Amino acid sequence: MRQITATGQTVDEAVQSALRQLNITEDQAEIEVIDEGKKGLLGLFGSKPAIVKVAKAQESVEELPAKEVELEEDPVEKVQKYVEKIIAEFEVEVNVKAEVEQNVVTLQLTGEKIALLIGKRGQTLNAIQYLAQLAIHQYADKYYTVVVDAEGYRERRRETLISLADRLADRASQTKRDVKIEPMPSFERKVIHTALQNRKDVETDSQGTEPNRYVVIKPK
Repeated sequence: MRQITATGQTVDEAVQSALRQLNITEDQAEIEVIDEGKKGLLGLFGSKPAIVKVAKAQESVEELPAKEVELEEDPVEKVQKYVEKIIAEFEVEVNVKAEVEQNVVTLQLTGEKIALLIGKRGQTLNAIQYLAQLAIHQYADKYYTVVVDAEGYRERRRETLISLADRLADRASQTKRDVKIEPMPSFERKVIHTALQNRKDVETDSQGTEPNRYVVIKPK
């Protein structure tokens, strides 16, 4: 049974996208809604796409027209090419290397002027990663997590966040007041929560709405 995972601003848009890719009508499809998504507050980066899985009824290869019997390009290769196209718009010489471990695809960026692709506190790199994550939903029939890194920036950022978490946790504990950290994406908030989860004097909580959701460190 052939199936496609597709995304869209709405469930219907995602379904129609999958039907077009499968070249079938809705009554020939089995549709599973994975995520209904939500409308963004501030445009693209504040939205959450609807995700659906659409399967085509099973039929033998002999029954398919010859033009439909063809090998599909590897989804990892497709998302790598997609990111390369995004980077080309920056007019910088950067190499993109893909690494896959289980369901995690890491795209390593190396080259000159790499800071341009990282941006302030990783904002540009995070935006590229967000778009790559959306794209691979359209290319693959299983779930992948995409990480876009640039010459070890993710690890350096993780260490910075852990240090920040410890410092602000000490402040919250000493002053007995809540400490708010600037808004950051969910995977960076997770670093803060994980870094402080074993401390007995503070606890953490995420507040606000995307894309301005932030961590609050609270004294116990």
